Amino acid sequence: MSERTSDIAGVELTDDSYTVVQGLVRNTYRAEDAAGNVVLRGTQKLFKLKEEFPFVDADGTDVFTVSAAGMLDIAGNYVLTDSQTGEDVVVLDNDFSLLRDGWTIRDAETGTALAEIASRGAAVTVARNVLPFGHWIPHRYEITDADGTHVGRIDGRFSLKDTYDITIDDATGVPKEPVVAAAMVIDAIQGN
Repeated sequence: MSERTSDIAGVELTDDSYTVVQGLVRNTYRAEDAAGNVVLRGTQKLFKLKEEFPFVDADGTDVFTVSAAGMLDIAGNYVLTDSQTGEDVVVLDNDFSLLRDGWTIRDAETGTALAEIASRGAAVTVARNVLPFGHWIPHRYEITDADGTHVGRIDGRFSLKDTYDITIDDATGVPKEPVVAAAMVIDAIQGN
């Protein structure tokens, strides 16, 4: 991982675990650290030609935006742009499949894979996609580094609001900010 990749001006996530909670009204999310302090908030902008998710820190300062690379980007790229520098930091690359939810986090400049977020269990993914109340089944993802080594997980909870626990066991080469942002963006894009 290059130094530039983990450097998002105005935000630094240092904990090993975070909780992401969806708001009840629309695709609004907050990420809390292990102590329950809000560290990021994200909201999917509605009625845009391209999907857009601006993120702010606990004080309401813009820190980064995740936006679709194209219109109606069902299986495409989402670019995380640093709000203070205007620099594209990483790309969230969606690998659409009915059997597996998969996302690759890539360096925006080089295209090098930094991490992958993939659903654990094809049966659960299929059930979520085809059963009438499948969306109630919580997501479970594994986070791996570029070499496929396990570095963490995202575990959904059964609740009225989508809630995810993100645990990063070893983030030596994985930028935490895009992983936490990806948990929010994945949930919003998949319409949960």
